[in-house]
Amino acid sequence: MLSAAGASVWRVGFNLGDRVFWPGAGYIPYQGPSEDWPTTFTALLDQHRITDIVLYGDTRPVHAKAIRIARDRQLTIHVFEEGYLRPYWITYERGGANGHSRLMDLSVADMQRALDGIDVDLPDAPATWGDMRQHMVWGALYHGVVLAGARAYRNFRPHRTLTVGQEFLLYLKRLVLMPLHRLERGLATWRIRNGGFPYHLVILQLEHDASFRDHSPFSTMTEFLGVVMAGFAKGGSKHHHLVFKAHPLEDGRVPLAAEIRRLARDHGLQDRVHFVRGGKLAQLLNHARSAVTVNSTAGQQALWRGLPLRVFGAAVYAKPEFVSSLPLESFFSGAERPDTRAYRDYRHFLLETSQIAGGFYSSRGRRALLRQVVDMMLSTDDCYEALISGKAAPRQQLRVVT
Repeated sequence: MLSAAGASVWRVGFNLGDRVFWPGAGYIPYQGPSEDWPTTFTALLDQHRITDIVLYGDTRPVHAKAIRIARDRQLTIHVFEEGYLRPYWITYERGGANGHSRLMDLSVADMQRALDGIDVDLPDAPATWGDMRQHMVWGALYHGVVLAGARAYRNFRPHRTLTVGQEFLLYLKRLVLMPLHRLERGLATWRIRNGGFPYHLVILQLEHDASFRDHSPFSTMTEFLGVVMAGFAKGGSKHHHLVFKAHPLEDGRVPLAAEIRRLARDHGLQDRVHFVRGGKLAQLLNHARSAVTVNSTAGQQALWRGLPLRVFGAAVYAKPEFVSSLPLESFFSGAERPDTRAYRDYRHFLLETSQIAGGFYSSRGRRALLRQVVDMMLSTDDCYEALISGKAAPRQQLRVVT
């Protein structure tokens, strides 16, 4: 679509998966060692007279090195990510995402001023994460192709600690075990929903996700689990329970269930702690007393429901108006509800700026995305500045019946 608009577009690929997923013209293979990448990238900028760079995420080593060089040259940096308001939106920002987002420096009052005079009906928060099956299938296919082309790209190193082969096997294992996990999840959810006890929900993330890895105070998920368990043991009411909800894409590389059982025993909570493997978050949030997370975007579903929320990492929604700053022990013993009006203004601001209707993993989602994102990329102003300055074009929002 950028090409149709008159732009010249190239893609640098670092493995065979990148080549297969970019079958047309403009592909540039990089097969050298990682230490030579900055020199090669600088040469490509000069050779093709590059004005903009486009990335998915901004913390992978090859991306971070490219961003530093691009900033020195004052190039425009476009960053895509999963939606801050998942599942039916993706995130598009300039300069950085998550903890590097411009949202980190914008107050709710700034957002409310930018929204002055805009009054539209907004879509409800959806109950499920979109395109999950497509995400898993494409992920398995991509890693399989990367593995098959390892000899052609001998210097490729994944940005995660596992090898490409290990990643591929984890994808296959998750696909094979989906029916068993669905049954296990159903039984655990049924016990919680029919147990008659008040509970607090802990929204877990992927330990290898950039938000957890680069924008949180924890180096491992076990550290976070231990902090939460200790806080609940000290501050939680004796008749309250604690429910840990795994990320839908959790693949078993971290033994969450075993670690949660061990920590529950250590704190004398084994009869009051539950673990749910993936699945729909809404079913559990609808009956929860509060929610805790590191910095998961799913925390916004708790705010949408008016639940007290405690976060530990850098999160774009961690505003004092609606996220608790209480010590965890005090939070579990009685946190105040968020300012839901302020949160709705925040959500409205996101839907008018960086959240674009559509998705990466299905053709339907990509069609919806392309209708808006290219004009935003070609605009002189970034999405936040466009709204603040009054130059933003009207936005189409995806209407979903769930």
